[in-house]
Order: sequence, then C-alpha cells, then structure tokens
Amino acid sequence: MHALITGGCGFIGSHLAEVLLAEGDRVTVVDDLSTGRFGNVAHLAGRPGFSFVIETIANQEVMDRLVSACDVIYHLAAAVGVELIVRDPVRVIETNVVGSETVLRIAARYGRKVVLASTSEVYGKSEAVPFAEDADRVLGPTTHSRWSYACSKAMDEFLALAYGKRDALPVVIARLFNTVGPRQTGRYGMVVPRLVRQALAAWRAAGSCCETGE
Repeated sequence: MHALITGGCGFIGSHLAEVLLAEGDRVTVVDDLSTGRFGNVAHLAGRPGFSFVIETIANQEVMDRLVSACDVIYHLAAAVGVELIVRDPVRVIETNVVGSETVLRIAARYGRKVVLASTSEVYGKSEAVPFAEDADRVLGPTTHSRWSYACSKAMDEFLALAYGKRDALPVVIARLFNTVGPRQTGRYGMVVPRLVRQALAAWRAAGSCCETGE
C-alpha cells in the first residue's frame, strides 16, 4: 500500500510514517514546514519506500500528482495551536478549509480513501458527557477567534461527508483530543511540551547546584 500523509512532518504524522514503513508500506509525506519540522522525518530520508515533498496542500497540480499515485490519504495538515488561532484566524480558516477541500476534491477524482484528522474542539462547550458524534454542538460567539478553529474543522467534516455522499468517497473522520508525545513542538501555544521543557530545565539547574555545592 502507498500512503500519502499530509502534514507528515508534525509529531503525529512523523510517528505514523514510521509505523507504516515498519509494516512494509510506501509512504509519501507532503508538508510546507509552516508548523512541522523536517527534523521529525529526517531519520526516514533515504529509507526504501519513503519520499518527502515540500509543498502546500493548496497546490492543486502537485496534490493531483501525489494523490493519483497513492492508495490512501492520511490528511493531518492543518493550522493548529491556540496561539496561532488567536493571532491569525484568517490563516487558520484558509489553511483548514481551502486545503482540506483541495485534498478531498482530488481524492474524490481518483476514488482514494481519506482518513481526516478532526478535533475534539468540534464538540464545543457541550457538557453532555460522554460526548456523542450525533449530539448538538454548542459554540462560542464569532467575535472570539478561538472558535474559528472548531468551525473550520467542522466544515472539513461537512466537506468529507458531502463528498462521501455525492461521490461515494470513502472517508473516515477521527476527532482527536489532546495529543501529546515526542517531537511535539511547544510553539503555537502547546502547553504540555513547554511544561516538560521547563521541568527538565529546572531539574538540570537543581542538579548543577548540587554538583557545585550551592
């Protein structure tokens, strides 16, 4: 199987690439490196079956070529992070909606299965626990840019389901909750990586003090 991972230089995408390669699949990663890091997949470069393309998913010509050559698409590319969402909501909306529409439209053209990474933010402010995918959604006002991310990812889901209904596009939507792990950046408002780095820095500082007898 040949898998195309959009946003594959993120920490989730890079681990997914490792797993798929270990299972014997071919993997192509496409990433514009706006939030991902090539360093996350640098150790995969040169391995049989792995290829990397630096490009935005909005480039229709490139995406047409990549999608036509794959069997399944793991669509992880998105503008993420609270800090980025608040600072530049236009970028968030355009990246998430326009980019996803491009991926889904081309996937429908070739009948390629799409696994779409959505978010728990889609549930909004619902207090109905446990959450249900068919439950009503409660969101904050449009004057709070924080909700632009939830709405953009909800639109991604609407698009995926619409293409599935109209063109029989095989789609799977995964609403990810707080994801934490190796290679995750602390930029763009990710809290846990920052806390880990601060704790490690404090631990190293304490160790240094003990060694010097301070």
